[in-house]
Amino acid sequence: MGYARACSVALVGVEGVVVEVQADLEPGVAAFTLVGLPDKSLIESRDRVRAAVVNSGAEWPQKKLTVGLSPASVPKSGSGFDLAVACAVLGAAERLDPAAIADVVMIGELGLDGRVRPVRGVLPAVLAAAEAGYQQVVVPEQTAGEAALVPGVSVLGVRSLRQLIAILCDEPVPDEPVDDRGRPDAMLAGLMVPGTGLGAGLASPQGEGHIPDLADVAGQPRPRKALEVAAAGGHHLLFSGPPGAGKTMLAERLSAVLPPLTRQESLEVTAVHSVAGILPPGEPLVSRAPYCAPHHSATMQSLVGGGNGMPRPGAVSLAHRGVLFLDEAPEFSGKALDALRQPLESGHVVVARAAGVVRLPARFLMVLAANPCPCGRHSLTGAGCECPPSVVRRYQARLSGPLLDRVDLRVEVEPVDRADLLEQGGRGEPTAVVAARVREARARAAERLAGTPWTTNSEVPGHELRTRLLAAPGALAAAERDLERGILTARGLDRVLRVAWTVADLRGAPRPEDRDIAVALELRTGIQRGAPMEVGAL
Repeated sequence: MGYARACSVALVGVEGVVVEVQADLEPGVAAFTLVGLPDKSLIESRDRVRAAVVNSGAEWPQKKLTVGLSPASVPKSGSGFDLAVACAVLGAAERLDPAAIADVVMIGELGLDGRVRPVRGVLPAVLAAAEAGYQQVVVPEQTAGEAALVPGVSVLGVRSLRQLIAILCDEPVPDEPVDDRGRPDAMLAGLMVPGTGLGAGLASPQGEGHIPDLADVAGQPRPRKALEVAAAGGHHLLFSGPPGAGKTMLAERLSAVLPPLTRQESLEVTAVHSVAGILPPGEPLVSRAPYCAPHHSATMQSLVGGGNGMPRPGAVSLAHRGVLFLDEAPEFSGKALDALRQPLESGHVVVARAAGVVRLPARFLMVLAANPCPCGRHSLTGAGCECPPSVVRRYQARLSGPLLDRVDLRVEVEPVDRADLLEQGGRGEPTAVVAARVREARARAAERLAGTPWTTNSEVPGHELRTRLLAAPGALAAAERDLERGILTARGLDRVLRVAWTVADLRGAPRPEDRDIAVALELRTGIQRGAPMEVGAL
């Protein structure tokens, strides 16, 4: 009887569980049994592994073979267990030293010719292995850079099973030919899920091509300032106005205004994108804030996560640490919009399905864009809007009160006049200038919040704002009056305080004053209060 074990990782959402792959050989009729809650793609690994072992020059054992995936209670899916299964079988057959592979985590799919193909989710898998105490990981050569992002782990990237066998047996490592005929690398096909990327509304700021600049937006000083405040404090934003006023242009430029991601944030975003299959090949680490803009026909499952079997990340998770832009927000289904309430407050989403419960990260900056009515001309004088008042009310009511109460900034985007459109009034500030002010404001907030679990003003609880982080004496008088009149809710007052702290950070003040509270109230309620809102005035 022969026995050997290797290790691999099963992904549950964006979290990994180390799985022990055990192989047992017994005398009897040659058979291959795979147990441990495998899915269809994992059951098919029996044929892939057998062909890969034979084509790699090793002998397949003609005995009764049982491969167990432990813990057996965890559902396992995908083809990333192939490499661990092959090595465990070879260890049981004494082709490999069982002690040499017992504590090695192996991730990769095997082709019938023995080549090791990359799979999705390598970064979260290696993170899980490191947390479990494993120090050696074997991954496909194409994803070695992604796995090397995890500190304290020795990563070995292999191109084929025969190379791995030679390394483990201390034999000469054979050379594998590289296809350099100018065609796309077919080995990278498994990293990208068809239908994702730009087709799913996800744009990578790191991609090639023209990067949108704020200077391209004509006029709109108030919406531009609201965009800057939203980026500096991480506040959710609503743009409402007629078509063609520039709502989408402003939202598309927000991700470039946000500061670069920190190391920890980059690892979080890269892990989600790796599991979702949208991590661009050759870019193992996402360093810029993502931008996700799903179509208004998106379902609730595509927004918050779901799908058949174990839930997969949705748009709110793909926009983690970045921007989620919902254009034509009233056209989204009310069920899908109301599903955003929980992640807006908690920064994560919990998806429960029959196959299991998954907790996915979802701390994003939401931008909504809405027209005033179905035809979009309701707010224009003499534009000929023919929508009845009941239709206008019903259209605007599609954005529920509880959802809008979680939006910090609500700005009316006016139509662009001729002077601004023809640049007779001069161009606005470019993205680089605004982004520099945003970084300075965030640095002030981070210094003030040092030693706390929060990094931006939008994350600070209301209790802290009312007890420890106090505004100037008498500055809250206007906000208290709005609270008594019912214009503000208790949550609304907390959000006004958060925005006021961001406004104070932008102008370098040590704490909010009455002018900062006035700006925050005007940005939330839309009621003119005489606050200076020109670009650069803060």
